[in-house]
Amino acid sequence: MYLIGFPLLVIPFAIYNMIAFLMPGLNWTDKVSTIHLISGTDWTVTSEDILLAFSILLLSVEIMKSTRMGVRNIIDHVLSMVLFIVMLVEFLLVKQAGTSTFFILMIISLVDVMTGFIVSIRTAQRDIEIDRVGPAHS
Repeated sequence: MYLIGFPLLVIPFAIYNMIAFLMPGLNWTDKVSTIHLISGTDWTVTSEDILLAFSILLLSVEIMKSTRMGVRNIIDHVLSMVLFIVMLVEFLLVKQAGTSTFFILMIISLVDVMTGFIVSIRTAQRDIEIDRVGPAHS
């Protein structure tokens, strides 16, 4: 699988930036659709809801990817960290990124970074324990 060394959360980050910079009049909380539920309630779907749900689905794929070991996994962790840092800097310095939608995307990216490193550390600890050799008999 070629996507192993590529952080998938770049996709919603790119989508956000394309919409924020190319369509500056778009409000993330504008209604995209209304779905009538069986309960009688109308659920209003916004572009923010769609982007965040898509990001959470990609986060679950990223978590599954973090369970693999190897050079590509290390590159993926490094690129995920770089993505988080870029998002943090953009959130702090760029007017169009100063929204709750972008903030939640950034937190999703942070969870990806933390989960990737935690899973890698836990997996490495388990490998070390398995490879332990008992005391030598003389």
